[in-house]
Order: sequence, then C-alpha cells, then structure tokens
Amino acid sequence: MSNASSNKFYLTTPIYYVNARPHIGHAYTTIVADVLARRHRLAGDETFFLTGTDEHGQKIERSAAAAGVPPQQFTDQVSAQFRTLWERMGLTYDRYIRTTDEDHKRGVQKLFTTLYERGQIYLSTYTGAYCVSDEAFVDLPVGTPCPDCGRALEQVTEENFFFKLSAYEARLIDAIERNELLIEPSTARNEVLSFLRGGLKDLSISRSSFTWGIPVPDAVQQHAQATQKHVVYVWLDALTNYMTAVGYGSEDPAEQAKFERLWPADLHLVGKEITRFHCVYWPAFLMAAGLPLPRRISANGWLLFDNAKMSKSRGNVVRSETILNAFGNEVWARQYPEASAAERDLFGADVLRYYLLREIPFGQDGSFTFDALVTRYNADLANGYGNLVSRTLSMIEKFFDGVVPTPVYEETAESTVTPDGFDAGLLGRASTGMTSSLSALNETDFATQLAEIAAFITVTDGFLTANAPWKLAKDPEKRGRLATVLYVAAEAVRWTTAALYTVCPFVTDRVWQQLGLGSIEDSRRNGELANMHWAGLEPGTKLGALSPLFPRAEKTLADSMVDMENEKNTPELTPASVAPESANTTPVAVDAPAAEPASPAPDAAPAGPADSSPEITIDDFVKVELRIAQVLVAERIPKADKLLRLEVDLGFEKRQILSGIAEWYTPEELIGRRILVITNLAPRKMRGLESHGMLLAASEEGGKPFLATVPEGVPVGTRLK
Repeated sequence: MSNASSNKFYLTTPIYYVNARPHIGHAYTTIVADVLARRHRLAGDETFFLTGTDEHGQKIERSAAAAGVPPQQFTDQVSAQFRTLWERMGLTYDRYIRTTDEDHKRGVQKLFTTLYERGQIYLSTYTGAYCVSDEAFVDLPVGTPCPDCGRALEQVTEENFFFKLSAYEARLIDAIERNELLIEPSTARNEVLSFLRGGLKDLSISRSSFTWGIPVPDAVQQHAQATQKHVVYVWLDALTNYMTAVGYGSEDPAEQAKFERLWPADLHLVGKEITRFHCVYWPAFLMAAGLPLPRRISANGWLLFDNAKMSKSRGNVVRSETILNAFGNEVWARQYPEASAAERDLFGADVLRYYLLREIPFGQDGSFTFDALVTRYNADLANGYGNLVSRTLSMIEKFFDGVVPTPVYEETAESTVTPDGFDAGLLGRASTGMTSSLSALNETDFATQLAEIAAFITVTDGFLTANAPWKLAKDPEKRGRLATVLYVAAEAVRWTTAALYTVCPFVTDRVWQQLGLGSIEDSRRNGELANMHWAGLEPGTKLGALSPLFPRAEKTLADSMVDMENEKNTPELTPASVAPESANTTPVAVDAPAAEPASPAPDAAPAGPADSSPEITIDDFVKVELRIAQVLVAERIPKADKLLRLEVDLGFEKRQILSGIAEWYTPEELIGRRILVITNLAPRKMRGLESHGMLLAASEEGGKPFLATVPEGVPVGTRLK
C-alpha cells in the first residue's frame, strides 16, 4: 500500500487542560493522532507521537483552592484520568508529557532566557482585561463577555514581562502565505491571516498575581530589576512542551541529539478554538528564538451534541468510557463472555475510532448521537465488514476444511480468467483502484478513506452473491471455480483488513489471525502491510479458529448509553470557575421539583408570607441532620432543563443528589464548593435517578437561590447542631 522509508514524522495533540475529565472531543483528536502515527510507522518512518496535559495557570490555582487540595494533587488526579483512558483505548503515544514535569520546566526557562537575551522581552506594567477561563489577555472592556468563552472579563493590574509580538506581524503573514507555516483547513488559515492583518500588540508572557506556574528564571528577574516574583504565562509554558518533550533544554547529549533529529514537528493537531495561540504566538516565539517553525498545523472542528458544542459548562459532554463500557460489556462480552477487561475496552475503542473518523469529516464540526453510533456500527462493521469475513472464512472452513484453496486461473497482461471464462481479476482490479484512491487522498480525509473501503466491501459482497459459492459446492465439476471464488474473496478480506488496520487495530488483528496470518503487528513490523500485492495470500494457509467478530448491537444500546451518562458514579476533582459564595442569610431548601402537587382543598386559605410558617418544636428541628458536604461532580441531566445531578462528599460516604438549580448555576460553578446538605431525607427517584439529600440555599421570592456555604477549615462531614 505504501513504500517503506527512513523519514521521520513527529506529530502532537494539544496538551489537554486539566479543567475537566476527558470526553470524546478530547478522544477524537487523540484518535486521529494515533491513526496517523500507526500509518507512518507502517510506512517505516521514525515516528514520535506526543500527547499530555497542561497543568498551570490561575484557573487551576483557583480550582484547586476551591476543591481544598494543593494544585499538584489536583493536577495529578485529573491528568491521571486522561492517561488511564488513553491506556484503556490502546493509544500508542511515545510520550505523555505534563507541564509539571521537571524537564519541561527546565526547557521553558531556557526558552524564556533565550528570548530575553535576544532582546525580545522587556519588563513593564499591564492594566486591562483578562479571561481566567481561557488564560488569555483580551482587548475589550472589563466585565464584558470574553469573545471565546462568554465569561466575564476580569481586570488585571500587575507587573509583567512582555514579548515583542508586534514585531512579527509581517513575518508571520509572509510565512503563512508562502506555506512555510502550513495551516489547515483553509478556513483556519484565513481566520489567522485576518487576525494578523488586524494588527498585533506586544504580549504579556508572565504573571505576578499568583504563583501556580513555572518561575521566570531568577537571573532574568534580577537583570530586569523586577519588583515582584513572576511565573511564565501559561500559553508560553504550554506551547513549549512540543520541544521539551523531545529534548529541548536538556543537558543530556542523547536528548539534545533527539531534539536535533525530530524538531521541527511535522504536524500539530489542534482544536479550532486554539488556532490563534498555535498559529500566531507559537511561531512568533520560535522566530524570536531562532528556531525552525512546525511544518503543519491542522485544526479539527467541534463535536456537537444536541446541536451545541460539547462542554462541561453546558453539561452535554459524552464520556469515552460510556462507549467502551457499552460496546465492550454489552456487545463484545456477549460473544466472548470470558474476554478480559482490556479486550472489551479495545473492542469498544475500535468502534469509537471507526465511528468518529467515518462520520465526521476532519476539519469540520460534526454531530454525535448514540443512535447514529449504533446505526453506523451495525451497518458498516457488523453487517458489512464482519459479515464479509464470517461468510467467506466459514465457507472455506466448510468446503475446504479450513485451508485456503488454490485458485484455478491464468493471468495475462489484460486479465485473470479461469478455464471456463470466469473473470477472476475483478476484485484484484477493484483493490488496486481502492489503493490508488486512498493514496491520492489527503492523509486526514478519513471519512472519504473509510467510504472507499466500505465501497470495496460492497463490491466483494456482490462478487460472492453473483457467484454463489454455496451453489458451486454442489457441483463437483465446478470445484476449481469454487476454489477460485473463495480464494479471491479471502484475498479481498486480507486487503480490507490491511486497509482498516490503523483505524481498528484490535479487531483487524483478530481477522488476521482467523486468516491464518498470525499477528497483524508482526506483519506491520516485517513490512508486509506496507507492501501489499494482489494474490499475496498463500494457497494452503490454514485458517485460525473462527468466531464472529461483530455481534449485532441492539437498538436499545443507545438508550443504555444515555443511562450510563446519567448515572455516572465515579467521583472526580474538577475545577470550579467561580469561588464559593458566602451566605449569611436564613437557609431554605432548594431541591429538584417535587411530584405534581395535589389540588388544594375547597376554600383553602391562601398561602401566607414566609414569616407566617407554622412553628416547630426543638424536637422537630433536631430530627434534621445538616452536614457540610463538598461537590465532586455536577452534570446536567438530558431533557431535564431545571435539574442538575450532583455527587457530594460527606466525609463518611459519597452521595448523589438531584437539584433543581440548573436555571441559576452551571455545573462548573458548583464543582469544589463546600455546601450544606440535609442528609437524613428519605431517598426518592426522579427521571429514573435516585436523589438522596437536599441542598440548602437562600433567596428572595422568585430570585436566584444562593447556596449556603461554609468557610475553609471546617472538615467535610461535620454535622451542624
């Protein structure tokens, strides 16, 4: 399919900010990187695939404080969730970098020092608007919405180091227009050029109002006569990971040689919302330091769910774990009940990989639904590829005792024909056409590539149907033609499997073994997959043990995945973007809407004001158990506009509470808050979920409820008396 080479290929994903556990938006970009890395390894390239997490900045410092843990502990926990998921999915990254790694810190400080020594940094004072959520300075009035995330801009006045970004406006435009810096797709390229032509201002690249970051080198601060301690701006810190991961800043000769060999990066994969940082700031930093620019930056679109971008604040994220668990446990394990957890995960990962790449054209926004996932799986993998493999190999097992038959045909320059005139070269020509089409496509045009493979599967199915080997088997005189038909179909299966290997590595390895070809990874390493030729399947090859590979998914699986999303019970520490509010007012209960109230009795008296509530005795009051709790998880409930699902830590246990405050609070505002909870209410079910407890809040009639909170230092689980 492609020729081996000795080229290098260094590609990166964004390093994901540890403000939330991973969802399939993160998985999409990382899957794309994994597929490309596998393809370049297959081609014989020296391949280095980098991913990781971005862990510094004011937002993380605030979030850790809200969660009541040190920043390092906070980032350790969230970063581990990303790494654990990537390992469950079998992603083949070469390094998982964290911006809290020591070698990264050294590299960032080296770059900062280099820029300062080259006269590209100066010390000054900044007063203006800053978006804490995006960790970005914004040239808009304080208090107005951030143009990217919509959150209110905060005023910042502090001593900063500034980078002379304005000096690189013309050079950046020239590099992009000459494709020295190739930006894809064209929409992203045009947006970056438009931003540049609007003019650039010098950029603050340090912060002195908080401490969670990499310190600006002491020598630089002393030489510049800084009056405050500075940390490196989070975007300069984060972007530099692409170099520190491959040895930049190291004193080790081997690491220095690695950097010389691998830099510049051949491809940065980014989300479209961070193209400005990657296509303006990053190349400007590199130009200023005298370092080569990355060769290509490719921006993918957003995954949309319920017609909106997935985000934690909207509560519409879909977790990759849901797909792994659903397809691994409810589909794969149905066929293989003794399968290990790792095998179930890898099968689920293959389904997710195929769906995302087949369904969403790279570079464009794409919609995700559980129904579409199940439909695509059944159509392409169960009824398409899986059915072709099963019917072909089972007929070889039945009619030729599980041994690949020897075809009976003659090859000429024009065609391949059997003695009775049957054209046995049909699929050989189709496979050549498929390979040519795949080679001509852009390497990130996954949707078209998989459509080409699906079309080849359809042609092969048609070939089998037209030649009806089950009928040929009844006529001893047509034994040769039967052998030819099944050999050709098996060879088509081999080609299809090789073509799908980088997208579905787990299931294609199973098919390869059923073909009697051993490990597909061994075939990749020995060059067989990179040098496919038609009729390469050896007649006489003994098939491996056969079993179905794609059990059909029931339509109810989509509903099951929705339920899984609604019933997540894995506590996590994720940040709150707003510090807890204090509440010094009388607490009142705020909870999910109750069942439809009964009609009032005839002539019932109108409800009185709040201060006319019936008196209770001390005995009534002591029955109420009030405890301090901390919100660990807050998520919206699909199709329930007023409800939020909370998981709270009570010190002695964790509970799920449903609360009708979605109109006033976003999930991210609640995570990490210490609140008051009535803990001895009897559990009740709403929307199929159990709620066990009630939050306390205060509000004026019809106004926003303010959650009753408690000061730091009071242990979670403390009972109020």
